[in-house]
Amino acid sequence: MPSTLDTAQLLGQMDTAQLLAVAAALGWASGLRLYLVMFLTGAAGYFGWVELPQGLHVLQHPAMLGASGFMLFVEFFADKIPGVDTLWDMVHTLVRIPAGAALAAAVFGADQATWATLAALLGGTLAATSHVAKATTRAAVNTSPEPFSNIGMSLAGDAFVPTVLWLSWTHPVLLAAVLVLSVLVAIGLIVVLGKFLRALLRRASGWLRGSQPSV
Repeated sequence: MPSTLDTAQLLGQMDTAQLLAVAAALGWASGLRLYLVMFLTGAAGYFGWVELPQGLHVLQHPAMLGASGFMLFVEFFADKIPGVDTLWDMVHTLVRIPAGAALAAAVFGADQATWATLAALLGGTLAATSHVAKATTRAAVNTSPEPFSNIGMSLAGDAFVPTVLWLSWTHPVLLAAVLVLSVLVAIGLIVVLGKFLRALLRRASGWLRGSQPSV
């Protein structure tokens, strides 16, 4: 049997691993649905479903829940309208990535500056990866004239974010596997669909130049 000190150290490591899982989940999910992340995390703390770290307590304040809930309502519909979703993603490039880093850092708080800094780097990187993959995928999907694939992709994101957050609190090891797989898929989507969109833009640019009347 491990000594009392060893057990305490093990529990401390488990606590840190749990916090890192939450930080990673907040970062990744923020790149997809920032306001859904803020609202669900705050609601979970407000109703006592989970014990939020001190740095995240602001999310469970009624005023913050109201604000994040309103923005969630707007984003839910904006994300399902072709063209509007791409514009929404473009605007939120300046919001999701730093927010993902800030939420991840808040998991550890100012008292654990080293871990908070590492969490911010992790959260920001994951938020950037998921955001770019989402924006690229949705831009490619928007080239289809029918709206159903766009709505389907949006609903998939609506379901994936709560799943990731739930895993971070209940099954951090499984979350790690899900995030590794998600990052690999995201990188693949960015590369493949990025090439597709660049080729489409070149074709459209050539068509526009060819359609201009000669002087």
